[in-house]
Parts: sequence; C-alpha cells; structure tokens
Amino acid sequence: MRRLSFILIVSVLGICLFSPAYAADYPQKDLQGVIMWGAGGATDNVTRAITPHVEPFLEKQIVLINKPGGTGSISTQYVHSRPSDGYTLLFGAENPQVHRILKLSEMDYKDFYPVNIFGRGVGVVVANTDMPWNSFKDLIEDAKKRPGIIKMGSTGPGGLPYTVGAMTKSVTEFEVTSVPFKGEGPGVTALLGGHVDFMPAGITAVREHIRAGRVKVLAVVSDTPIPGLEDIPLITQDYPEFKKYLPWGPFYGVWCKRDVPEAVKEKMVEAFRKGASEPKFQAFLKDFGTVSMNISGDQADKFLTKWQSVTCWMYEYAGAAKVSPADLGIPKP
Repeated sequence: MRRLSFILIVSVLGICLFSPAYAADYPQKDLQGVIMWGAGGATDNVTRAITPHVEPFLEKQIVLINKPGGTGSISTQYVHSRPSDGYTLLFGAENPQVHRILKLSEMDYKDFYPVNIFGRGVGVVVANTDMPWNSFKDLIEDAKKRPGIIKMGSTGPGGLPYTVGAMTKSVTEFEVTSVPFKGEGPGVTALLGGHVDFMPAGITAVREHIRAGRVKVLAVVSDTPIPGLEDIPLITQDYPEFKKYLPWGPFYGVWCKRDVPEAVKEKMVEAFRKGASEPKFQAFLKDFGTVSMNISGDQADKFLTKWQSVTCWMYEYAGAAKVSPADLGIPKP
C-alpha cells in the first residue's frame, strides 16, 4: 500500500512538473545559480556580470553560490542531482568537456542543456613581475635550464592552465611544477603574492592586473591578433607549432538539466538571450577580451561537440589523456 501511494505521489508530481500550467507559471520563485569556479575568476566575473541583465526578464532573482572543486565536477554533480524543475542553473566554463578523458567524472555537457553560451574567451600567459622573463620564449628557455623548478599556477586537470601546459609540452621541451588552486581567482592571487611564478589564465581573470602592471604578460594563446590585445605577442610568434591547436580558448555559459520541461527551457533561453544582448553586457565582454556568442540549443551543442573533439584529441596527442577519446566515441576533428 505504501509503495502504491509513493508511486501515485511521484506520478502526480511528474504530471504537475511537465504540465503546461507549470511552465506558464514558471518561475514562481527565485532561482539558484551554481558557479563552477571560485570567486574572482573568469567564470565568476562573467556570471556576476550577466545575471543582473537576465533577472528583469525572469522577474525573479538568481541567487548565486560558488561551488568549486574537482575542476568543475563538484558543481556539475550537484546541479545534476537537483530536481529537473528549472530552478537550479549551472554557470560554467569549458572544463566538463574533458572530464571523461581525464577520469574526473562520467558526465560532460551532453548531460546538460545549453541555455546560453555567452562568449568565448582568450587565454594569456602571465608571470610575476619579479621573474626575469620578458617573453614566452624566455620562460621556455629558462624551464629547459631548470626542469621542474619553475612553479605554474593551475586549476587542476582540465582547466585552462593545464590545457595550455599540455599544448606547450606537445610542441617543445617543457617541465614545470604545477600548483593547483580552486579557480583562476585564487591562482592569480597566489601569482601576485609570488607563491607561483607564472600562470596561463583567461584574459577576464587578469585583464585589470595587466592594465595596472601587477603582472607581466608574456603571450596571448592565439595565432591571430585579438581586438584590444594587439600589443600582446602571439604564442605562435616563436613557436608556430601551436597553430595546429588554434583557435582555442575558454568559454562561458549557463546550463540546466537536459530533462527540464521544454517550455521552461524556452523561457530560460529567451530571458538569457535578451539579457546577453543588453549593451552593457556586450560592453563588458568586449572590455574583457571575450568574443560574444549568445547561442543556445542545437547551435550551442554543435559548438560544444567541436570544442570537445579538438581539445580531447590534443590531450591525447600530448600524452595527457587518461582515456583515449576514441574509446569514448569522441570523433577526431
């Protein structure tokens, strides 16, 4: 009898959740936004910039919490464990797309619906101002002379620093000591304090430090000039071998669970599309060296699939993958 009652309750809840009336009234309460990385990092900055522009269209607040750890796997698992009602959103970056080949998680963005990918960022290599290097080549040559001595700030396997490190290792001799932090914000703080010597990071996390002269910028991870960053040397300037991996960079967006009701997803997509189109947010993206995308649904899924293919096979070629992308059904680019 108890089992039958439980089944009936679950059935009624399911009917209510997926009913047109439920979608029409959504949202009836504030939403929770789970930020994949810690305070002060690129993902945190972008998230806190977009939400004030979206809330007026939802007519509710998005209450933000930072839930870093496991190179993003802690936040993805948390959001995936929540009800499929559209009230828990994941604000994340690119990291889950390499989780499976690094054995960090069985999940990636195939398990989530892309409500909006706001933009794609640019990586730069920055160093503490006390370091003697004035170029990326200076860093590489010093690392060759002192293998394992130079300390690189990192966010763990699958993060931007790890990926740029894997790229570098695949094109030249490069042995440094990686020091992991829970996000770019804490890593950059450690760099400023001299606890690490250099760090590849998203431009959004270090732009103001570059402007203020608090860090040295050695290279931009690109093979073509980036608007607003024309004065920064391209990483291909001395190492053209990087071209096979470029363009590459982080991206930032918001996701919900795949099985959230379609009508609810449509409301979220529309609210974030309008919010991301706001001139103030577009100005924010430009100021932080981020290329606006404002895509969702199938278009975003295609972008995610291509990014995953390029990056996972780059890890495989660099010897950084713990599982071959071929074994996971990830096609070659």
